[in-house]
Amino acid sequence: MKINPADLNQVNVLKEAPLEDLNLLVEKSILRSVEEDSFYFFQGDPAKYAYILVTGRVKLVQSNPAGQQVNLRTIKQWEMFAALGAIRPDATYPVAAQALEPSSALAIESSLLREMMQTRPYLNFGLMQLMTGYIQEMQERYRELATEKVERRLALTILRLASQIGIKSQGQIELPLSQQDIAEASGSTIYTVSRTLSEWEKRGLIETGRGRIVMRNPHGLVEIAEGAESA
Repeated sequence: MKINPADLNQVNVLKEAPLEDLNLLVEKSILRSVEEDSFYFFQGDPAKYAYILVTGRVKLVQSNPAGQQVNLRTIKQWEMFAALGAIRPDATYPVAAQALEPSSALAIESSLLREMMQTRPYLNFGLMQLMTGYIQEMQERYRELATEKVERRLALTILRLASQIGIKSQGQIELPLSQQDIAEASGSTIYTVSRTLSEWEKRGLIETGRGRIVMRNPHGLVEIAEGAESA
């Protein structure tokens, strides 16, 4: 698979990068392909590489000592992730990166990004925006876990994932995710997710299938997320 350097301008961190820099990144990076359910790296590994997803989808999951997982974010095509090593040379990955389907990503050495940051203000600004976005999202999710009832939290989670990786078609939005993925992303049990989604399916809000959820009535989910039903 050959990467067109100009395609990297689709990455938010690199949207202001000149073609010369994009050529350098492609030349110096490694294209890594993994199968579904395989990992790009594990939680606790040295953060030697930052990644740009070229094809497929990847979830960033964090586990506790008991093995329970939380899906912190789902990565879509042309999104940079795992760039912590570019900021801190001694950093380790705080999450694992697992492919939700066959995927390929450019692995860029963190040391190369650190070197480029010395003379590229656009790269510093782009990485700062990336990290700030993650922090704001984590703060919002923490607030949801602490204050929101489970149905509203699930609606907020599904709407957030729809904005990240949803596939729009004829007024509906399809999420290529399983109920287990939704449970991990919302901090809920699979039982709670299954029960709630079944209720929503009976009301015509969604349709569930093997490894997918179709939002048939997105506005109805927005109303639940906004608390309109309980007002």
